[in-house]
Amino acid sequence: MPSTTASPQTGRMLTVVALVPVLVALALWAFAWPAARTAPRDLPLGVAGPAAAAAPVQRQLEQREGAFDIHRYADEAAARAAIEDRSVYGAVVVTERGPKLLTASAASPVVAQLLQQAVAERAPEGARVTAVDVVPAPRADPRGSALGSSVLPLAIAGVAAGSLVTLRGLRGARAAATLVLAAALVGVVAAALAHSWLGILTGDWWTEAGVLGLTALAIASAVAGCAALLGPAGIGAGALLMVLLGNPFSGVTSAPQLLPEPVGFIGQLLPPGAGGSLLRSVAFFDGAAATGPAVTLAVWAALGLGAVLLGARRGQPAPGTGAPTVARDAVPVG
Repeated sequence: MPSTTASPQTGRMLTVVALVPVLVALALWAFAWPAARTAPRDLPLGVAGPAAAAAPVQRQLEQREGAFDIHRYADEAAARAAIEDRSVYGAVVVTERGPKLLTASAASPVVAQLLQQAVAERAPEGARVTAVDVVPAPRADPRGSALGSSVLPLAIAGVAAGSLVTLRGLRGARAAATLVLAAALVGVVAAALAHSWLGILTGDWWTEAGVLGLTALAIASAVAGCAALLGPAGIGAGALLMVLLGNPFSGVTSAPQLLPEPVGFIGQLLPPGAGGSLLRSVAFFDGAAATGPAVTLAVWAALGLGAVLLGARRGQPAPGTGAPTVARDAVPVG
């Protein structure tokens, strides 16, 4: 007589066999496709100098249609201020001795190198391009590889915190408080490693710890919130969103403007990308351009914690109701 469990077991096997290639294809698309299509797309770049001398330089840069978003500045001082404010990644200053390139490797070493190549290719024959790094990357991480590698551990820590809170059965206010405390500890530990030990962050220590903690909280609360509303499947959905999409779409290893559209835009709306941008701002640029990513992280954290609290209320019985009572037969006396 055939086993009654054969059919369900076969169905589960087929589901796993079909699901694994789909996940592999999705992972390859999310990680490999943006990396293989890296190129400047409306990359903010400044051109400074007298209008008559700067106009030909601007036309040459605009020949690469869609590559650069040109901003004009009167002089080198204005261009430097724009770089320090994170309005542009660099600037070409037209001088009597030839073009002078201002970069900020702290914003993106990849972009700084790309700009050097682009300006050198378009410089007049025999002209020497002088490059000045206005906001250099820290000596401990000149290529930005260590900072870029910090996004995935933060995403994993956030997913782990959100998953553990759910699996341990914490709900409501207790779950929210646990997420906040865990994220705060993550921020302190991460700042101690990245700033105090590795030296890849050079800003205010406590501000960096706050950014790292807020990033972890946004990710953890999103995962826990999905689980509170969707059940255990919400953990998987949150993990896929934060790790499989949030990490490669973040643009931390290069720049959002180097990723295919709309990947760079989407990445900045997710906590890993917003957290990476905010961390650069507070670590190297004295908080310049920090408002946007800070608001993004705060919104994710608020929505996630709100979902955790809402999920707990949905699981409670309505006021005035309780477990049904069992009627007992009357027992005669005497």
